[in-house]
Amino acid sequence: MRIGTIGAGQIAQSFARKAVDAGHNIVFSNSQGPDSLVSMVAEFGPLAMAGTIQDALNSPVVLLAVPWPKVEAILQALPAWHGQILIDPTNAFHGGNPSGGLVDFHGSSSSERVAALAPGARVVKALNTIFMTNFAKAPVSGGLRRVAFLSGDDQEARETVAGLLQSFGFAPVDLGLLQVGGRIQGVGAPIAGHDFFLPWPAPRSFPAFNGERQGATR
Repeated sequence: MRIGTIGAGQIAQSFARKAVDAGHNIVFSNSQGPDSLVSMVAEFGPLAMAGTIQDALNSPVVLLAVPWPKVEAILQALPAWHGQILIDPTNAFHGGNPSGGLVDFHGSSSSERVAALAPGARVVKALNTIFMTNFAKAPVSGGLRRVAFLSGDDQEARETVAGLLQSFGFAPVDLGLLQVGGRIQGVGAPIAGHDFFLPWPAPRSFPAFNGERQGATR
């Protein structure tokens, strides 16, 4: 699978390492242009390349890998989305770090805000609950796999991202719609920042994690 990144910092590079190791292609992009990425991209081997943001958007899956304060301006400046999957691992901190405190969405969530800023994209919230230091570790420990939570309003997009994360070695847990799962994944919610593992292959009851299929309140 070809995956583009908007941003090329720690999150993009950590994600790309997992993707390349699993045999996927990565197109890195940033606001400074592909020439600024050449030396970094060389470290990822032949499955990675530097491109423009448009090159990244030409991928079926795109990772939004920028700090929260830059999200709105970047998304508003992009051309129209045409059904690409947009993976959103962002956490909405003022100033881009926890010391700035959380942005108040007044009953909504950061992922719903991202979806509103990227009409035409199929937004999947994922990876924001995992510390990057844990994400970078081997996802398999004995018979257990590290959990990667995800949510989104398009079921096919969720299944695609779940399959992608599974190819990395993670145990994907589908939390359903953004209105439900996106808020469960938010900073300050019970699962945020914790390191969960599940037996793998998943038990037959695995789909019960999906709040959408369990009739969660919308």
